[in-house]
Amino acid sequence: MQLGMVGLGRMGAGLVRRLMKDGHACVVTDRDPGAIRQMESEGAIGAGNLAELVKALAAPRAVWVMVPAGAPTEAVIAELAGLLEPGDVVIDGGNTHFKDDVRRGRELAPKGIHYVDVGTSGGVWGAERGYCLMIGGPTEVVHRLEPIFATLAPGVGEIPPTPTRAEGRGTAELGFHHCGPVGAGHFVKMIHNGIEYGLMQAYAEGFDILKNAGSAEVAPELRYDFDLAEIAELWRRGSVVSSWLLDLSAIALASDPKLDGYAGFVQDSGEGRWTIEAAIAEAVPADVLSAALYTRFRSRQSHTFAEKLLSAMRAQFGGHKEPGGGGGTHG
Repeated sequence: MQLGMVGLGRMGAGLVRRLMKDGHACVVTDRDPGAIRQMESEGAIGAGNLAELVKALAAPRAVWVMVPAGAPTEAVIAELAGLLEPGDVVIDGGNTHFKDDVRRGRELAPKGIHYVDVGTSGGVWGAERGYCLMIGGPTEVVHRLEPIFATLAPGVGEIPPTPTRAEGRGTAELGFHHCGPVGAGHFVKMIHNGIEYGLMQAYAEGFDILKNAGSAEVAPELRYDFDLAEIAELWRRGSVVSSWLLDLSAIALASDPKLDGYAGFVQDSGEGRWTIEAAIAEAVPADVLSAALYTRFRSRQSHTFAEKLLSAMRAQFGGHKEPGGGGGTHG
């Protein structure tokens, strides 16, 4: 299948590489000519601007937008709206607020242009491992794009099926799922990232307690000097708290046991805030997720070992660097 990709950063380039590896044809563009040349050298068709990209695609076109959420995405989609034709589809794979999806879908509909939102999880590892895709949009359009989603998703892999799940129920076991109409994909991804904040915070606090088990605050006979990297490795095997985030923590701790390469300044990309806003709108208590978000705010004023591990996890799964260039150099 043919796909246009706008944006060749870490995620966009990874998506294109995975698609081309499976035989899909990709037409790509980016503000950085060097990024375009790199993907051309790997087999993609380069386009110098959006007009060239649209011209190079056969109708009905599918254009995946993978640029930063907010103004950059708005500008790209607004320009595409004037270039695409009825039957074409715009796919927003970034971290957009679901309400913006609903608005854009409504604005594009009179032109006959379809809109699909795809919450994309997998970070810098996705090109190899596959991406978890949470999809919103019209059923018939999502079905048309299924070859793209099937390639990008990880597939069943070695994960056994859920025993009580009906066989053939849907594509979730393959790593992609049509969550509902426009906006539904990014709503699910928003909650996914909110949960991610809470999980990361739990690991970070736990390892901080382990690290300080030998502190002067503890009676001498009750002090312990734990090897955190080895405990992380231990918990990866047979423990109920094993997870990919723990795998990434183990990588970070093995590379830098004291996490000296991280200041502990932890950014938030917006979805955590939006999750809390949704919880308030629904009157749903979200104690853990709220606390995890506020801890990220606090990390920008004072830093603990817990916040260093949070920063290390973000660097491992997403390549996120701390302000000033710290972190993101390990693993």
